[in-house]
Order: sequence, then C-alpha cells, then structure tokens
Amino acid sequence: MSVLVTGGAGYIGSHTVAELVAAGESVVVVDNLQTGHRGAVLEAFNVPFYNCDIRDTKQLVTIMNDHAVDTVIHFAADSLVGESVTNPLKYYDDNVAATGKLLQAMVEAGVLRIVFSSTAAVYGKPSRVPISEADAKQPENPYGETKLAIERMFHWTHRAHGLSSISLRYFNAAGAHGSLPIGEDHRPESHLIPIILQVALGQRPHIQVFGDDYETPDGTCIRDYIHVMDLASAHRLAVRYLREHDAGVNAFNLGNGNGFSVNEVIEVARTVTGHPIPAQVAPRRAGDPPQLIADSSQAQQVLGWTPVRRDLATIISDAWKWHSSHPNGYDDSTR
Repeated sequence: MSVLVTGGAGYIGSHTVAELVAAGESVVVVDNLQTGHRGAVLEAFNVPFYNCDIRDTKQLVTIMNDHAVDTVIHFAADSLVGESVTNPLKYYDDNVAATGKLLQAMVEAGVLRIVFSSTAAVYGKPSRVPISEADAKQPENPYGETKLAIERMFHWTHRAHGLSSISLRYFNAAGAHGSLPIGEDHRPESHLIPIILQVALGQRPHIQVFGDDYETPDGTCIRDYIHVMDLASAHRLAVRYLREHDAGVNAFNLGNGNGFSVNEVIEVARTVTGHPIPAQVAPRRAGDPPQLIADSSQAQQVLGWTPVRRDLATIISDAWKWHSSHPNGYDDSTR
C-alpha cells in the first residue's frame, strides 16, 4: 500500500512526506511545482516524484495503479486569501475543479480514501472562541469558500462512490522540521512568522502590525499557531484512521489550543533571533477577526492526535533555523 501526496513539494506537504517516510510508509509525490519546490522533496526520502497536474486524470490513474496507492493526502491548492478575492475564478479552477478531476481519477482507480488539507477559513469570522467543528461555516473569501466546497464534494462522492474522507482544518501553520533541511518558502510570503524573520535577516525594514486597538489584552490580533510537524503527525494518524475504519465523511480542527498575539510573536522572535525587529503599527485589515483559536478536542479524541510542540519559542526557533540557513529559500534551479 502507498500514500499519494498531492502538493507534496509544498510547505506542509513536504513535512508530511517526511513524517510518513519516517513512519515507514511507502509514499508517492505529485506536484506541478506551480508554488511547490522540487528541493523540498529530499533525495533522502527516496520517494517517486511526478511533475504532474492533478487535472491529468489519465496520468493520475496510472500512478495510482503502478504504485498500489490506497490513500491520497491532498494538499495541492492555491492558498493566498488576498489573491482569491481579486482572482476568484483562478481559485475555483485550481482548487475546486482540479479536486474534482482528482476524485474522478481516484474513483476510476478504486482509491476511496482521502485526507484533505482544509482550513479554518471555512468558518469566517467566528461568533465564539475556541472554534469547534459544529460552528457555522461562513467563509469571508473565495479561498475559504473553495475549501468548503471541496468538503461538500466529499459528502456527495461518499454517497455516490463510497469515498471516505477526513478534512483537516488548519489554523496557523508555522515552524520547520528542525533536523531536516525543509521549511517554509512561499513566494510571495504572506504568513506572519516568516515575515518577521525576514526582518531579522535584514530583508525587510520592519514588520507591520495591522491594528493595535482590538479587544485583546495588548490590542493586537490573537492567532493559534500550530507547528508544521504536529500538522504532519495529524495527517499520518488520519491515514491510519481511514485504513482502520469505515470512516464516511469527517472534519477536524487542528490547532495548538493557545492564542498568541501579534506583539507576543514579535517579542518571542526578538528573543530567539537576537535581533531588534522594528515594528510599525498600520491600519486594521478588513475582515481580520480579533481572535482565532481552535478547539481541537475532536482530533485528539478520534485520531489520538496531540500537538507536542506547543511552545511559541520552539515554533519560532525551528522556523529561524530554516530561514537563517536558507535566507533565499529553496534553490529552484532543480525545477
């Protein structure tokens, strides 16, 4: 049995590949390298890699059959919230339509288990925190809408074809592997921690703090940061769960369960890096809720998952090891 990882050359995808390989899984990676990096799939992983778009159902069926794939972990997607607002049709094509093609290939190949990279963006602005899976899903951008549409696609594919699925709704992924040379390299970068570390590296003059007048202890937004390797372990456990149960359609939040404000993140980064990291307050961004914190108790109870790298200093230290040793990210000359 093999696990097919779509988008396995991306940030969370490559860390999940590392987790699966370490657990003795047979892994196959598919990535069209639109945003992923070939260098993120390390030679040490010794896994087959296919530069393939998931819309190519014929090639996907061949790959699944050739490698005896029994489960898919699906990361391949566009994920920039701002871009989704200005170019929504791209997101419906690359996320929803492309996933439909992937499911078509899975059904044809008889592969009826999928773990899906979803997002807390399906909830929109929450009415309460921590957020549970039962709370209202009211996305405020096309990115969140497309992820929710894919979750609904699993429901109907289960009814028609018996597909079992687990959608994992991430909060704020952060950190890096710690011992392997893989980390976070988005272009453009939109995540807070790597942007802060770019300031520490002298690549930006300062970090912008978007609003300091929220109803939070220090006036800045609070977010739930989850270590990327804790996310990776959740995917491994989700694969195991699907293999052991007639699972149907499931969705679980993945978060640390603790909230850290923007100012707290900056201050810990100053300590970790030893750099001053200048900050400037800027106007609030539209649609930024004051707090986003996950209730991940269902994932812990059902999957047996526990985040073990919950300390913010650990998360930032692992990220800093990667960014300081790879200040320009991956070398994409190997594409």
